Amino acid sequence: MQSIKKMIRIKSKQDIAGIRDSGAILAATFEEIKKHIAADMTTKDIDDIAREFVLARGAKPAELGYMGYPASICVSVNEEVIHGIPGKRVLKDGDIVSMDFCVDLKGYISDSTITVGIGKISPEARQLMKVTEECLYKGIDKAVAGNRVIDISRAVFVHAKKYNYGVVREYCGHGVGFSMHEEPAVPNFISRGISPRLREGMVIAIEPMIMIGSDEIDVLDDDWTVVTADNSLACHFEHTVAVHDGYAEILTKLPD
Repeated sequence: MQSIKKMIRIKSKQDIAGIRDSGAILAATFEEIKKHIAADMTTKDIDDIAREFVLARGAKPAELGYMGYPASICVSVNEEVIHGIPGKRVLKDGDIVSMDFCVDLKGYISDSTITVGIGKISPEARQLMKVTEECLYKGIDKAVAGNRVIDISRAVFVHAKKYNYGVVREYCGHGVGFSMHEEPAVPNFISRGISPRLREGMVIAIEPMIMIGSDEIDVLDDDWTVVTADNSLACHFEHTVAVHDGYAEILTKLPD
C-alpha cells in the first residue's frame, strides 16, 4: 500500500513560483468581480467576468468541465454553501455571495474563495463573514512545517464553535497545485485517525465552510449545489497556501 507521505506531492521552489503566478491572476480576478458585482446581476454574469478575465491573461478556469461541472466558477448565495452553478439567479440587496474559483496557468493550479455582501447585509451575515475569514487565517497560522493537518483543523473548528456556528464535515480543504484536488485532506473539524505532518514544499487549500445554523447539509437535485439543511446562511473563504519552515505563504493574493 502506498504511504501517505508518497501520496502527498511536494512542490519545488519553481513549482511554488508557478502556483504563485496562477494565484496572482486568481486574486486579480476577484478584484475585477468586486468592481462589478451588484444587485440585479445574475450569477451567470459573474461566471462570464471570471472566464473572460483569466482567458485574457493566458490562463484558464480549471473548474470548467471538471467531473462534468458546467461553469467556470462556483457561485453560492445565502443558504448555498458550495458548488453553486451560475445561472439565472438574480442577486439582491442583502445577499451574501461565495465565489470559489480555480485558475490553471501552464499546468499550475491555484484555488481560492471569497464571500462578499450585496448592498446592506444583516448584522448576522456580517458577523458570519467576519468569523469565517478569521477561521481561515487561524488555520493558515498553523500551516507551518512540523505541525500536523489536525492543528489547522483544530484552529478552524474551535474558533467557529466559539460562536456556535455549524461546520461542514462532508467537504474539506485539500492539497493543490498540480491538480485541483490532491492529498492531504484538510478537514475543518477535529477528526480521529491519521493526520499527516506538514513539510516544507507542501501546498494546500485551506477553506472553512461555516454556517449560522447546524452542521447539517443537503445536496440539490443538480448533484452539485450544497445547501444548509436548515436554510440558514453559509459562508466560505479559502486560500492556497505553501508550507515553509516557520511560516505559511499565501499564494492566492496580489503581488505586494
